[in-house]
Order: sequence, then structure tokens, then C-alpha cells
Amino acid sequence: MSKTSVKSVKNLYEQDFSLWIEDTLNKLKTRDHDNLDWENLIEEVESLGKSQRKAVRSFLVRLLEHLLKRCYVPMSDCYRGWEIEIRNFRQRLQIELEDSPSLKTFLREIFVKSYEMALENVKDSYPDVYFSNLCPFPNDVDAILTNKFWEEL
Repeated sequence: MSKTSVKSVKNLYEQDFSLWIEDTLNKLKTRDHDNLDWENLIEEVESLGKSQRKAVRSFLVRLLEHLLKRCYVPMSDCYRGWEIEIRNFRQRLQIELEDSPSLKTFLREIFVKSYEMALENVKDSYPDVYFSNLCPFPNDVDAILTNKFWEEL
């Protein structure tokens, strides 16, 4: 690929991302490896993985926050809303795990830190409620995605 060609592909990336994606897909489909914008392609693929992990972490923290609220905050008027949010965050996590089952391992790796984040958030919101520093929920993906822990208390 000529230097002019490389520059024009990089300019395309900076000027029209959607068109760059279309161009890159076409080159991949036709096996035109010599004319791919490898630098930006690698960067984009890396960012996809990071983005998916960020989403999983965010969904897990929010799920744990709502589980803590539902289990420990005595506000029966809010139970239904918290249960709906629990269901929503569980579904979002399930979708991510269906697309990338290997993220189950990642979920287990970030579980303790995610609980600490969730705990900090709910303690700030409900300073008069006691929440255990030790996670009351198992580091078991299936249990976190299905159990109604508030019924077990």
C-alpha cells in the first residue's frame, strides 16, 4: 500500500468513522489484508473488549446495589421497583454472558471489588441502614442471576 493510500485510510477513520467501518468490513471480506488500516482496527477491537467488560462491571455493581437495597432497606414501598431493577440488570448480564460466556470468569474475578463499590454506594444513600462489609451473596454467577435472596432472609 502506498503512503498516500495509508494516509487516506487513516483520514477516513478520523473523518467518517461509519464509512471507515464499512470500508474495513469490505476489505476483511475480500481478504484485502494489505490495504487494511491495521493500527485503528486493532485499537477498535481492543476497545470492544474493554467496553464489554465495563458494561459487565457496571451491570454487576448496579445489580448488587439493588440486591442490597431489597434485602436490607426496610422500605416496602420500594420493593417492587428494586425487584424490577434486579430483573433488568440480571437480564443485561445474561445477554452479555450469552454473547461472551468467557465473561463468567471475569465476573467472578471482579465480584469482591464490585460488591465493595455497591456497598459504598448504598451506604451513602442509606446511612441509617446496616450493611455488612462481608458480602452476603455467593460469588456464584448462576445464583446472582437467579436467587431471590430477600426471600431467604
